[in-house]
Amino acid sequence: MSRLSIVVPVYFNEPNLPETVPALLALQEKLGDMELELVFVDDGSRDRSFVILKELQKAHPSRIKVVKLTRNFGSMAALMAGLANATGDCVGAIAADLQDPPELFIEMVDYWKKGTKSIFAVRARREESWTQKALASAFYWLMRRFAIPDYPKGGFDFFIADRQVIAQLLTIREKNTNLMSLVYWLGFPSVLIPYTRRERTKGRSRWTLSKKIKLWIDSFVAFSYVPIRLLSLVGVSLSLLAAAYLWVVVFAYFANKIPVSGWASLAILMTFTSGLQMLMLGILGEYLWRNLDESRRRPSYVVESIHGS
Repeated sequence: MSRLSIVVPVYFNEPNLPETVPALLALQEKLGDMELELVFVDDGSRDRSFVILKELQKAHPSRIKVVKLTRNFGSMAALMAGLANATGDCVGAIAADLQDPPELFIEMVDYWKKGTKSIFAVRARREESWTQKALASAFYWLMRRFAIPDYPKGGFDFFIADRQVIAQLLTIREKNTNLMSLVYWLGFPSVLIPYTRRERTKGRSRWTLSKKIKLWIDSFVAFSYVPIRLLSLVGVSLSLLAAAYLWVVVFAYFANKIPVSGWASLAILMTFTSGLQMLMLGILGEYLWRNLDESRRRPSYVVESIHGS
């Protein structure tokens, strides 16, 4: 008998869990002879999320497994911890806030049974604010333009993958990366299923702007050489402009057209080039920091306890 494991990262989801868990457990009736395993990963929540999960695990010991991390390591690390503890022949991932429709897993499983290795639920529309839509659209446009050319336009974090895909993913030990992009980058045969991402109705999202910015930086550093190549292009461009300006200054000198005043233009030029240099150092620093972080070989997450078989 085959098994579907669904990994759910949990971080301050106390209001959502009483609805999310029953909605996921209800999938068992539609899976037929396929077993269902739910793997919840508590990512250092400081509300009652872990207490609720333990109670639900005791009520459904054959269906629910709870992995508790020692602290908050981030959604990508929590998801990786869940994938490492999932035992299914195919493994899915979904957020705990029910913005993604769990019933879509049934259609995904049908594709998996037909031999498709990866099935991605892609956001065709979003019931969110225009600012969130604009930021998401900009991010995924940049991903397609400069990192992974055929990346889904709406992005995804709701998917099912075959055990073979998950096994390959778990061999990758990158820490600061975009796990969803890694799954897609592996290149296994895949299917894209469009859906509408629903508006969050309960609780407050902990997906802050700073976390979004970190994910953007991680994605481009991990999958694109464009930031480094851009530094080289800017350096070459400034060198050519400086050479051209040199001839202008020489001509003006011999033509006696250089006025004594010029402090403002000099200050502006120095400020601009200094800021540009700091930006270049910052981009280089992002790459160097990630190299240092990888070389120390610290684990991406630390498991405190596992509740369930």
